[in-house]
Amino acid sequence: MKILIAFFLTVAATSVYAAEEKQTTRTGPPTDVAKTVSITDTRFACGVVAVEHVYFDSSGVQRLATYMVEGGGCQTN
Repeated sequence: MKILIAFFLTVAATSVYAAEEKQTTRTGPPTDVAKTVSITDTRFACGVVAVEHVYFDSSGVQRLATYMVEGGGCQTN
């Protein structure tokens, strides 16, 4: 029983720690970007695709914004 309780507390503490490292928003392109870490390449995608933008805001917190954009890879004849 003690092992089960210890396991539960370890999982709970790890989940709380992981949640503090990265904030997730799904409201569109971010407005408070101090430094971009990475952004999904959509040059060869056709149609509306999801973009993940990892960045640091002005407070130094790493964030992840997910939003939809039109890919640049569609060709018309």
